[in-house]
Amino acid sequence: MRAVIVAGGRGTRLLPYTTVLPKPLMPVGDMPILELLIRRLEASGVRRITVAVGHLAPLFCAYFGDGAAWGVDLDYSLETEPLGTAGPLGLVRGLDDTFLVLNGDLLTDLDFDRMIGEHRRAGVIATVGSCDRETRIDFGVIEVRDDLVTSYTEKPTFHFTVSMGVYVFEPSVLDLVTVGARQDLPDLITGLLSAKRRVAIYRHVGYWLDIGRPDDYQRAQENYEQIKATLLPPRR
Repeated sequence: MRAVIVAGGRGTRLLPYTTVLPKPLMPVGDMPILELLIRRLEASGVRRITVAVGHLAPLFCAYFGDGAAWGVDLDYSLETEPLGTAGPLGLVRGLDDTFLVLNGDLLTDLDFDRMIGEHRRAGVIATVGSCDRETRIDFGVIEVRDDLVTSYTEKPTFHFTVSMGVYVFEPSVLDLVTVGARQDLPDLITGLLSAKRRVAIYRHVGYWLDIGRPDDYQRAQENYEQIKATLLPPRR
């Protein structure tokens, strides 16, 4: 199984840290975010990994090299201008079998091997890793029709199924990726749905954190010792 890790973004929401260090190389505990992710992939049997890089690309190569130290075969795909999260797939060669795509700034204990198996059993073109999340609104929410109140709910909680930034794709999804054009993964999924292609979800019940904002990064640091054993299973 092959995985593509999208790691070319500038991480602007984590400035000023990402001025000198790409977000996937920012440390959580005693190792970079991306190293935790690569170790998780290796433990799930994923041994061939392409890292799609752009911003501060040489730092990835300097740290990970060919991936041998982590038991994986690692290579790099370089974008010379920002291509979003799906656009870099158009530059990666050899995606001719089922493959994984992951954002490079997430922490999870997801069983990638199991997700891939569920994808194949479903017989779909794409599977989106998902988690259930609750969002509380700290205000009274009013519904209105013709300027008259129809309902009033104090501090409601809403339930959502959200994308984890982890995908399993069949090679034919690349028909919707234009080489050299900027495109994001949500746009790619929307395109598949518009084309009436079957897209499944894989429900993950476990740890997942998307490190997009400073408070997310702080939470990861605070929780690291508790979750380290979960994030770092034994190597195969």
